[in-house]
Amino acid sequence: MDAFKVIAATHWDGASQIPISIPLILEEPLSIFVQGKSYSVVLRTPGDEIAHAAGFCFSEGIIDTADDYTSIACCDADDPRMVSVTLTDSRKKKISHILERSGFISQTSCGLCGKEMADEFFQDIEPISNDAAVRADRVLALIENLRDFQPLHKKTRASHAAVIYNSDFEPMASAEDAGRHNALDKSIGKVFLANRLKQAALVLISSRISYELVQKAARARIPIICAISRPTELAVQMASGLNITLACLAKDSGLYIYSAPHRIFAAGRTE
Repeated sequence: MDAFKVIAATHWDGASQIPISIPLILEEPLSIFVQGKSYSVVLRTPGDEIAHAAGFCFSEGIIDTADDYTSIACCDADDPRMVSVTLTDSRKKKISHILERSGFISQTSCGLCGKEMADEFFQDIEPISNDAAVRADRVLALIENLRDFQPLHKKTRASHAAVIYNSDFEPMASAEDAGRHNALDKSIGKVFLANRLKQAALVLISSRISYELVQKAARARIPIICAISRPTELAVQMASGLNITLACLAKDSGLYIYSAPHRIFAAGRTE
């Protein structure tokens, strides 16, 4: 299925109106079922449904390892809009308090909906001890090359991207979506399903850094988050408490580093 659709529009060029065709990114619901019950419905761009569901469930704490589930599959082979996750008996018992919540709202979706206080987001994640480091000029080069991982953005100018790199700063996985948190879930899901999360060292995001992106990276134990745009204050607060490095492009040149700056060093220094 294409992740975009060409629609008819009108271009006003300041003097006249001209009919044109414009590709627009698609946004459709994805229903995620856990143990046969609807757990969440997320609006996302079609594609990578299994990885998306895996990354989402990992971010939510429903699964931690491949030993926690018996299957992640589309409910209907011809319809990717519903994905079912079946847990092992031991995992189902361990997270029964999550599955039995009434009116539960995603911990890692966009917004603070339904949460009484921000502290709730910090309680189950340990600070990251991984001290993987990268030269500042390498980070800038990765950001400069981000468009290489955004073919959908080239068509629609409307997608976000998330790219995960290993400690050698080689790309491990990438994904695009209309939602920045969906793009990250998809990338994390791909690395998780390949059983390579322990190798992840940096994630590059095309959007601003919000608290839910920090939480997802922390769950995946990724120590460095870099982005095009600036983070929110809550994102910096969370990253500082979790010993995660946050950085983004500076206004004129270089980088702004908001937390754990020891992981990004000047080009003249050796690693």
